[in-house]
Amino acid sequence: MYLRFSKEGNTLIIGLNGDLDHHSAEEVRNKIDDRIDRDKINKLILDFSGVTFMDSSGIGVVIGRYKKLNMRDGEVRIAEINNNVKRVFELSGLFKIIKTYNTVEEALNRA
Repeated sequence: MYLRFSKEGNTLIIGLNGDLDHHSAEEVRNKIDDRIDRDKINKLILDFSGVTFMDSSGIGVVIGRYKKLNMRDGEVRIAEINNNVKRVFELSGLFKIIKTYNTVEEALNRA
C-alpha cells in the first residue's frame, strides 16, 4: 500500500493506493498515526479512490483513526470510495459513524 500525504490548512489528506488488508494495516496505521501526532492533526480525510481491496484489518485502521481523532474533538472523513470497498463499509456499519463524500474537495468544503 502506498500513502500520499498532503495538508489543506489544519486538515490532513491521505490518499491510499493498493490493498488495505492484514498485510498492510499495521504499517498504514503507524504512518498515519505518526503524521497525526507530528503535525497535531484533528481533521483527517482518507481518500479511498486508489484502494482496490479492503478487509476487516482495514476497518480496524479506519475505526482506530476515528477513535484517536474523536478523543481530540477531531473528525475523520472518507472520500471517493469505490463499490468493492463501499460494500465493506456498509457491512461494518462505518457509514453510521463516519461521514463520506464523493470527492476530496467536497469533504474539505463541508467544515
